[in-house]
Amino acid sequence: MEYPTRAWVELVPVALLGIGVSLVAALILNYLLLFSEALSPFDRSMITAIALPFVIGAPLSLLLAYSRREVGHYRRALTRSASYDRETQLFNSNAFSSLVERRVSLAPRGEQQQGAFLIVNADNMREISMRYGLDWGTEALRLIASTIRSSVRDEDVVGRLDASEFGVFLPGATEENAREVGERILAGIGHVYFAPGQESRELIRVSVAGVTFEDQLEFDGIYRAVEEQLSTAEETGVIEIAQMAREVPANGAFRIAH
Repeated sequence: MEYPTRAWVELVPVALLGIGVSLVAALILNYLLLFSEALSPFDRSMITAIALPFVIGAPLSLLLAYSRREVGHYRRALTRSASYDRETQLFNSNAFSSLVERRVSLAPRGEQQQGAFLIVNADNMREISMRYGLDWGTEALRLIASTIRSSVRDEDVVGRLDASEFGVFLPGATEENAREVGERILAGIGHVYFAPGQESRELIRVSVAGVTFEDQLEFDGIYRAVEEQLSTAEETGVIEIAQMAREVPANGAFRIAH
């Protein structure tokens, strides 16, 4: 109970200051009204009753409204900083996984939730950062994030999973839909203009892997299944389709590499 008590103690001087200002304003107003001989005691009391709310209440109401707006602004900023990645403005890993699990669990009990989950991995991000500096590495990540956002629908969920991985959740997508999105992302990255050096344009290389599912699954299970596909995609560089066993947390899986 130490912190609530301390908070109340800190509010006492502010409350006393407000009371003092209101008292001084009331005394000054009544003192000035005493010099007017044309006013009766009733007139003075009515003027005081009407004027004081404007003199005291108006500034106080404006101050409270401004404070409330500022609190709302900081609350929204805090919520955004806790949910979004600062460099790419995508959902961070915690917010992304929570959103995916929530969307997957939206289907009524007994009904299947069809969808797909992709991982986009920036293969040469470390090389770019080492060669040109961290700022250019961050710029490359922003270009990848922008390309992914422009390649998906409004209802799809995109997030940054770690330093060089991005996740894309496609609710209701079939294997064909997910493959099209993956190809669109690869094509978009291939046309990105990225020239950190003065002599030549640097190519951003990415790999895309994904799984499709038709059941309510946990995020960790879906993520592990895609990671297995991603490791093969980075090695082979070709598109592959694999039908996975029922006990494995995905019904279909595919790999796309660039």
